[in-house]
Amino acid sequence: MSTSTDARINNEPGFVLHTYPFKETSVVAEVFTRSHGRVALIARGARRPASMLRGLVQPFTPLLLSWFGKSELKTLHTAEWQGGVVAPQGRALMCGFYLNELLLRLLARGDAHERLYDRYIDTLDQLADEACSSDQERAACFERILRRFEKNLLSEIGYGATFDIDADSGALIEPEVRYVFQPERGALRSVGQPGCPVSGQTLIDLATDRFERQATLAEAKALMRTLINHTLGAKPLYTRQLLRELTDLNP
Repeated sequence: MSTSTDARINNEPGFVLHTYPFKETSVVAEVFTRSHGRVALIARGARRPASMLRGLVQPFTPLLLSWFGKSELKTLHTAEWQGGVVAPQGRALMCGFYLNELLLRLLARGDAHERLYDRYIDTLDQLADEACSSDQERAACFERILRRFEKNLLSEIGYGATFDIDADSGALIEPEVRYVFQPERGALRSVGQPGCPVSGQTLIDLATDRFERQATLAEAKALMRTLINHTLGAKPLYTRQLLRELTDLNP
């Protein structure tokens, strides 16, 4: 009896998140697809110079993917360029790799996240947009883009946080009050309690998806990092460290 684990999948929209060598001439491509979530595919012969897959199995390339197989590691049959997405460049490219690592680390294989897939494409488009002219403006733009994606990713996988309610009292967050945020509980008045320090105004801004204030951007970065680290566990994100070393933009 055929099941979803052994059926052949044809022309599924997807993006490569990461590849690594497999045997002598092949690679394993971890891909993020719209209807099947994260899937691991063997691209046989993709490392050969004449392989048609060699130039296609790359991050940020919109693809139509076809595969088959009964095990968790499927076999890629064909990949076709779909078009419609401009690959990010420069700092935006590093931000794109950060998104890919988040998806690779936080998404379970085989779980579909169609809304997140659409948001991923929209986020890549935003990163590739050159609307922010100066370096300072561009850095702030990237920060806002990344914070929104992090917030929605955590919500999509079931780790969304409530930012506008005091976890102890159930009262609305007050903008002038200082709080601490604990991943397991939420926002608490910061009277001798451990957690990530944050202003009430930043919590309100996070709840309403507003990132115009520089103070909100700074505190939101620290808070989202706390939540992501709590979700990931002890192993750090490679791209976050790389951004810290190479640029002044730290997710």
